[in-house]
Amino acid sequence: MISFFISLQTNNSDTDFLWIIVSSVMMLLLMSLSLVLFFFISRRKIIQKEVEKQQLTLDHQKEMIHSGIETQEEERKRIAQDLHDDISSKLNVVSLNAQYLLEENLTKEEQHQMLQQVLQITNGTLETSRKIAHNLLPPILDKFGLGAAVDEICEEYDNSKKVSVRFSNQYQENFLTSQQELHLFRVVQELLNNSLKHGKATEISLSITTNEQNLTLRYVDNGKGFDTQNETLKKGLGLRNIDTRLDLLNGNVAYNSSVGNGFKATITL
Repeated sequence: MISFFISLQTNNSDTDFLWIIVSSVMMLLLMSLSLVLFFFISRRKIIQKEVEKQQLTLDHQKEMIHSGIETQEEERKRIAQDLHDDISSKLNVVSLNAQYLLEENLTKEEQHQMLQQVLQITNGTLETSRKIAHNLLPPILDKFGLGAAVDEICEEYDNSKKVSVRFSNQYQENFLTSQQELHLFRVVQELLNNSLKHGKATEISLSITTNEQNLTLRYVDNGKGFDTQNETLKKGLGLRNIDTRLDLLNGNVAYNSSVGNGFKATITL
């Protein structure tokens, strides 16, 4: 009887031990499965985030390319309009006067008057051609750099008596390449044009400073201002064009404006 009890107790102990081993193995399997699932889900989320990030990058690049194309088309339209309205029309008048001089019997006084008119129109056409070429690539920018070019355009706006423009030039010569200087000069042109055309500003202040690593451009006007959250309005104001050029320069811009409180822009390269 005693031996049977001992045998039964021994069997129970073996069974318990076996269950412990089986339970431990099951727990290890469950933990392993949980770790695999956790790794799989985490990896999937990481891959999804990377895909979303790449998609955002592609969308941004597409937007910048589209905006760049729009900028080019706008510049082409402006140049074509200038050529058609100013140069073509004036050359047509010169052509008509030349034909009239050849076909009609005119007195010397009439010939002299018409030649004077042709000369006057020709000089005006040359001046228009010079302005168009100046807008395409300002000679002073090519010869003397960004600081001198911005100073000149600010002086031109200031001399118009429509707006007072103050420019503080602390630009280190050759800090940017000639192509980069052209992009930043176009940004300044766009800002000035917006202040007069849309903001109706009467006072503008502009400064460019450089240190060993960064260039900072600060721009302020006292115009009407606008809602910076309105994306459609920002596009109409040409700010998308500015963003495109600054993207090419690896630059950042912060706009600060509200209706009735003027406009500020801080650009960092």
